[in-house]
Amino acid sequence: MKNDFKPVVDHRFNLRKNPKPDVSIVVDCQVLAVEPHKTLSYTWAAYGLESVVTWTLTPTRTGTLLRMEQSGFRPDQKQAYHGARHGWQQSFAVLEQVLARTD
Repeated sequence: MKNDFKPVVDHRFNLRKNPKPDVSIVVDCQVLAVEPHKTLSYTWAAYGLESVVTWTLTPTRTGTLLRMEQSGFRPDQKQAYHGARHGWQQSFAVLEQVLARTD
């Protein structure tokens, strides 16, 4: 997604996507925490959902474990939860392809 992200605590940024000519998706975010090579955490606000996304890197014997967690879904936000779940699965599939490249 297009964005104006900066890894600076309190920086406000937007994630933007136009999946169709007449559809625009904008997610408002704010950086909460940055620990280089360890953790990135930011708010994620769109369509009534206010959540927190946290990325964590953990060294392992064979490489690095990447963990992503999005928290803050209310019980009445099942549609948002399932939409996010589907979206993250797609994003991780693309990331996996990028990381599999050897060149």
